[in-house]
Amino acid sequence: MKIFPRILIGIIAVAGVGFAFLLFWIVRDMEPQYRKVTEEPLADIAYTLASLAAVASPGETLDTVLFDRMFRDVQKRSFSARIHDFTKEDMDLHVYLTDRSGMVLFDSDNGKAVGWDYSQWNDVYAALKGRYGTRTTKTKIHDSAFTIMYVAAPVVRAGKMLGVLSVGKPTTSSDLFIARSRQRILLAGTAVFLAVLITAAVISGMVTRPLERLTNYALTIKEGKRTGLPELGSSEIRQLGLAFDEMRDALDGRKYIERYVETLTHEIKSPLSAIQGAAELLDDKEMPQEKKQRFLDNIRGETFRIRTLVDELLLLSSLESRKTRVGAEALDLNEIAAYVLESMLPMIEQKHIRLEQSLEGTLAFRGERSLIQHAITNILQNAVEFTPQNGVIAIRTAAARDGHVECIIEDTGPGIPQYAQHRIFERFYSLKRPDTGKKSSGLGLSLVREIMTLHNGVADVQNRQPNGTRAVLRFPLVPAV
Repeated sequence: MKIFPRILIGIIAVAGVGFAFLLFWIVRDMEPQYRKVTEEPLADIAYTLASLAAVASPGETLDTVLFDRMFRDVQKRSFSARIHDFTKEDMDLHVYLTDRSGMVLFDSDNGKAVGWDYSQWNDVYAALKGRYGTRTTKTKIHDSAFTIMYVAAPVVRAGKMLGVLSVGKPTTSSDLFIARSRQRILLAGTAVFLAVLITAAVISGMVTRPLERLTNYALTIKEGKRTGLPELGSSEIRQLGLAFDEMRDALDGRKYIERYVETLTHEIKSPLSAIQGAAELLDDKEMPQEKKQRFLDNIRGETFRIRTLVDELLLLSSLESRKTRVGAEALDLNEIAAYVLESMLPMIEQKHIRLEQSLEGTLAFRGERSLIQHAITNILQNAVEFTPQNGVIAIRTAAARDGHVECIIEDTGPGIPQYAQHRIFERFYSLKRPDTGKKSSGLGLSLVREIMTLHNGVADVQNRQPNGTRAVLRFPLVPAV
């Protein structure tokens, strides 16, 4: 499993368990808290009405006349009280009075319980003993089940127990408040949990995206492609990326040196042997002047070959070690192509090659002039060397629709053999020139590819029908640095 789902699942599991426990505890504790809030004012009412009953009873027995009149009057009254999101339209207090033996003398519910023995009910029993008495009774009215909380207070006058007054209140209102509060808490909890999930996804992405970029960077390097270190933010992952990049540079540098020393030794070995052989033959004092001149020309030619190889190798090495261009400026592709053509006209005319060119207008873009000149020169030189006498070379520039400018060079040479088509950009790989039978340094097209990579461009060389090659250099109008 990838890191992103692991982190996300871990956060969801921890947050889910935590929120589930919190919501369960809040919802479970809500009902007892509402019961406490309901019971506290009931105690005030019970003791107040008990004092009122004592005052209204001048003798040693309870007088219920006042309570009869008071509750008949209350029941006749109509009212509507908006209590937050609940509308109260009737009085739901239930009050009853018992004598000192627990017999009911007054019942606010139309006297239904008058004459009943309540002495064993918890509220009455505790109050008759002089203690705080309460009870909660489940009942059912019109198929609706609910509970009534009762709080009883002793009615005492002149130190004598006259009876008990108990006040009850149904829990229907508090149940409604509890249900609505539970709903709101669950909705709020769900919203918070979703917010936690979104935050977890964002945090997971912040952690895993740099890791994915670093992984893709490593895979790109593994494939041998050149790329810069991706954006990794300013966290420890960026430090890891920088360390990884430095390690890559160190390893590449070591392999680079080993590979190039080996290849350079192989490439220089042949011209050095030729120079050594010619030098030894020149020691013959009786050698005719013509032969001496021929051997001297060989020495100069092989020396030039070594110098060219070393110069191109140094240029390729500097390009490969660079990650960005320097000195980019506004350029005109037509102007650069015309300059390269003019410098190579002697070679073209020497082989009587017919030149077809289309370099009109201005194709502006940004880049390094010297490098682009080198790339076009290399492609054009290859075209001249592989084009036979009286052949044709066409060079043209164009603006592509995808935001690129192109330099296209076509020749009528023999084309690229099938076995070499996938190796032409390989370092030190070269084909024999038709005119001389000799190979070049094999670094020209490697230099072209590095130059195009630095300019975020593309170099492509393919065979064309019926013969010859077609080379295309594509530069972006505003290449990314």
